[in-house]
Amino acid sequence: SVPADASNPDSVVVSVLNISATLGSQAVLPCKSYRMVWTQDRLNDRQRVVHWDVYSNHYGDSKMERLCDMYSAGDQRVYSSYNQGRILMPQNAFTDGNFSLVIKDVAESDEGIYSCNLHHHYCHLYETVKIQLAITKKAEDTSHYWDGEKPVIVALQGSTVMLPCVNHNHIWTERHSEEEQQVVHWDRQPPGVPHDRADRLIDLYASGERRSYGPLFIRQKMNITDTAFALGDFSLRISQLESADEGTYSCHLHHHYCGLHERRIYQVFVTEPVREKKVVNLTTHNIAPAIACFPFSLPSDPNVVRGHNVINVIIPESRVHFFQQLGYILATLLLFVVLLIIVVLITRKRRQRGYEYNVKKYGEKDVNLKEFTVDTTDLTQYKSEDIRLDYKNNILKEKAEQARSFPAKNIDLDK
Repeated sequence: SVPADASNPDSVVVSVLNISATLGSQAVLPCKSYRMVWTQDRLNDRQRVVHWDVYSNHYGDSKMERLCDMYSAGDQRVYSSYNQGRILMPQNAFTDGNFSLVIKDVAESDEGIYSCNLHHHYCHLYETVKIQLAITKKAEDTSHYWDGEKPVIVALQGSTVMLPCVNHNHIWTERHSEEEQQVVHWDRQPPGVPHDRADRLIDLYASGERRSYGPLFIRQKMNITDTAFALGDFSLRISQLESADEGTYSCHLHHHYCGLHERRIYQVFVTEPVREKKVVNLTTHNIAPAIACFPFSLPSDPNVVRGHNVINVIIPESRVHFFQQLGYILATLLLFVVLLIIVVLITRKRRQRGYEYNVKKYGEKDVNLKEFTVDTTDLTQYKSEDIRLDYKNNILKEKAEQARSFPAKNIDLDK
């Protein structure tokens, strides 16, 4: 990259601005100068002009009168026929820088304050030199002196006087190719980087040449309009701001022909976007509207970054609101009581069923087996018999058991 100190080191810092923008938005760094507006000289270098004026009150009324003027590429023009051939300027004034006015055969009517006005329309430069002329009839009274504001010349009546106006600045005596001497530079210093180590972003010349430096994404997001020299607007536009875009930016304006060397500094800060707050309108019966207390005035510009503000909203209460809350509480208590009653009834019903079952159980007559008599005289014959359990298979065993089975006994329950 091109170092920032490649430009004129004598640049004058004319402004320092702090610019704060939200993340993802577009920031505009304003850099304007109408002295940098480039207009092609289509009038054969008629951008430079000198004219002489006089402020006089000789005839009783004060008046300002234009005496003569001359363009750098034209002849001089005398406005009054009385002064034709009597006043003149050097023909090579725009070559050697001598714009002095010569007055022949001065008279008392020539007394007044003369002004030599130099105008450079292209460079927007205006310079004025004032000289006071006094006329005397005595030769010993002629003199030159400084009254604290301007030079004063006391001339002898009828003599020839030269009112001096000399300026050897190159912009009045030379003609250059202006479009090759106008250039705008944009530099960027990341945080902590000194000015002499800044990175060059853009070079723009009045001839139309443009040079961009750095990665492609930097060239695409930082640019100047193509009509910069036509409008004098060299503002830098940075799109899709990121945190990495923070730093110090410098706009250098150089007009070598006009002797213009200016520098404007911008401190760019990127902030988080402010969350939008939704406005909710609360509408209830017999309730006064919400009163928002703003201790500050809200800015109308959407581009202005807003800080975190606290808004106090006061909503007055009413009796209707109190009764509504009380109704909710009573309904909840009533529901709880109903549920409790249902649980108690179910519990009592189950206990009553258990008591009826126990009463029926204990009301039945118990059966005593001792009341039943069993005739056991026939069982004695089986006790003496030997029981042989040695059988060849299960079929024989079953048959044997059937043969030994007891005969059915008749039990009389009426006994």
